[in-house]
Amino acid sequence: MLDARSRPRAGTVAYVLTGFPRLSETFIASEIHRLERQGIGLRLFVLKRDEDHAPHPVVGRIVARPDYLPRTASLSRTPFLRWLALSLPPFLPAILRTAARRPLGLARAVVQTVAQAMRAWRVGAWPPRVVKEFLQATALADRLGVATDVRHLHAHFCHGTTTVAWLASLMTGVPFSFTAHARDLYQETLNPAGLLGRKLRAARFAVTCTEASRAHLSRLAETVPVYCVYHGLSADLAPLLAQSGPHPAPPHTAIQALGVGRLVPKKGFDVLIEACALLRRWGLGVQVTIAGEDGAHGTEVRRRIAARRLADAVRLAGPLGQTALLAEYRRATVFCLPCRVAADGDRDGIPNVLVEAMACGLPVVTTGVSGIPELVVDGVNGLLVPSEDPQALAEAIARLHRDPALAERLGRAAQAAVRERFDGERLAGRLALLFQPLVAS
Repeated sequence: MLDARSRPRAGTVAYVLTGFPRLSETFIASEIHRLERQGIGLRLFVLKRDEDHAPHPVVGRIVARPDYLPRTASLSRTPFLRWLALSLPPFLPAILRTAARRPLGLARAVVQTVAQAMRAWRVGAWPPRVVKEFLQATALADRLGVATDVRHLHAHFCHGTTTVAWLASLMTGVPFSFTAHARDLYQETLNPAGLLGRKLRAARFAVTCTEASRAHLSRLAETVPVYCVYHGLSADLAPLLAQSGPHPAPPHTAIQALGVGRLVPKKGFDVLIEACALLRRWGLGVQVTIAGEDGAHGTEVRRRIAARRLADAVRLAGPLGQTALLAEYRRATVFCLPCRVAADGDRDGIPNVLVEAMACGLPVVTTGVSGIPELVVDGVNGLLVPSEDPQALAEAIARLHRDPALAERLGRAAQAAVRERFDGERLAGRLALLFQPLVAS
């Protein structure tokens, strides 16, 4: 394998990202690091500068440095004409330079932007986010006029970043592709009026992280290839696990349940709280830790904790770095993620934290939503319960607690499944094979 720091300079792939680095998107940082190790030259163009959290250690091992595009005003909190007056000036130089370099390309992007804005207006999606993405695309196109080594654009998430990549591709002639995940793929409001299908059919190819999502995208793709490439185990967690040895036998008699994820409806943490209340009613000792950033469901989760008088049993740990999170995986006796399809269509694909917990040898209890059954086989390497069912979740947790041999068997099988199918280096190799012909020319 080539070391990215010593390889000769060749054509590069420009990754278009919403924010970088992000604590909740270690899978993207791991992918970038591994692609560089595979010999793929990368540039990083980022729409937002996120400074809320310290980056993962893997970020420091990435050669490419983020190039942040100009920011716009908040489109959701500002009247459209005022938003345009505030946001347009920083982008005018890029628009003028792009008009001089690529007048026909810019005209094509303007036509598509106006057409999409009109379609969005007709379905009630106003103000049209595509105008914001057009401005960001002009900034990207302008920078590509200098970064002449870029042979291909690749966007992560199939809503805003992919719209930017699509419009920049129209302006510059540089082809593009994208990776779709979960919320971005299934929420119609993020790609209103058939926008996802139009972008997909303009792309060179698309990637997604579950077979369920690949099938969904393929129905829109016509002749465009869509590939399933799972997220590999985090590049930070993999070496930590190699040094830490097997998952320790639980030293305590109480259930130590762990859930990891943002406090948003699709994670189902309210269901976990209700299951905790049932376990206590059945006379079982239980402690629950939920690690992750606050979010739209945080208020409801806290209300449930208070209503069920579980303040002494449930700990909201907030976001944790990989080393601290590994300590939580090793302290827990069961990992619980009762995922659901939220009311707005939001859902997970295969949550990366499920892969992490299973790699740690922790028995998992989750639901059969979206692509999760591609990883978790009920009774073989974990337990699946119906979503929205605290009783079933509590019974599964109690079953593992009462049957340590079952918990140990499922944990060993979980580790084997991750080793066989979620090895990050091998999966990055699949992505590299898609990019290599594009940067070799």
